[in-house]
Amino acid sequence: MNTDLYGVLGVPADADADALKRAFRTLAKRHHPDRNPGDPGAEARFKEISRAFEVLSDPARRAAYDQLGPRSLDPDFDPSAACRSPGFGGQGVGFEIDDLLQQLFSGVGGVGGVGGVGGVGADVRATLELDFRTAVRGGQRLLSFAGGRSVTVRIPPGVRDGETLRLGGQGAAGPRGTSGDLLLTLRVIPHRVFRREGEDLHVDVPITVGEALRGAQIPVPTLDGVVKLKIPSGTQSGRILRLRGRGIARRGQPTGDLYAHVVVRLPEFVEPEALEDALRILESGYQGDPRDELFASA
Repeated sequence: MNTDLYGVLGVPADADADALKRAFRTLAKRHHPDRNPGDPGAEARFKEISRAFEVLSDPARRAAYDQLGPRSLDPDFDPSAACRSPGFGGQGVGFEIDDLLQQLFSGVGGVGGVGGVGGVGADVRATLELDFRTAVRGGQRLLSFAGGRSVTVRIPPGVRDGETLRLGGQGAAGPRGTSGDLLLTLRVIPHRVFRREGEDLHVDVPITVGEALRGAQIPVPTLDGVVKLKIPSGTQSGRILRLRGRGIARRGQPTGDLYAHVVVRLPEFVEPEALEDALRILESGYQGDPRDELFASA
């Protein structure tokens, strides 16, 4: 697996959070296994992209990677041993793990080393990856930590990419027995069909030329299953049809809608003889030049 995480996402080493997010969304959409059913390597590429984003979008893990390079990605990597080795971060022998925590978490909402302000343990930041449906509908995730500790995370319906969940008392233990909080930054994997804008969902819906001209009732996917959508006769490509209440239900917000973006698809093949006859009939239905409106105010 490629250990050049910046190279995997195609961003420079000084890329900010927005640049990382844009790169991830573009690559994840392009290499999602569902979009590449005949490509045996798509799943591996998708996991590599997700892994790179998971590390670089987490301030602490990114700092460790920038300091230590690929060895910080090793599952058996011992950060305390690395911190005690000469040369890390400009420190010599005897550099302790608490100093590393202080360095990695400095400037993040008061987060510091173990034993923070007033004897309260440090807040701990981590990234939690969610599939699109769990983010929209809510659910639970069981997180396991070193030492056998685990915690159940309840995902509220409608959470968004980049949102942070705070789990009180689940961070680092303090010297007086009061633990800090666990701050989970949510990373939502883009859906292969739906796009989210606020609490609304958007989906591209292909229809045939005949369905566009005659009108039709066609099946459309929603997060609750398949529903029927009425296509009015004479529907143009690019028309947007709304399905009320089929979007996202987020606490404290009105339920969103689902917007179907109609895409008229031409047939892949038509017999040449039949094509000419069909085109003559279709062309006769235009009222003037369809491009006239482009030059109306020129």
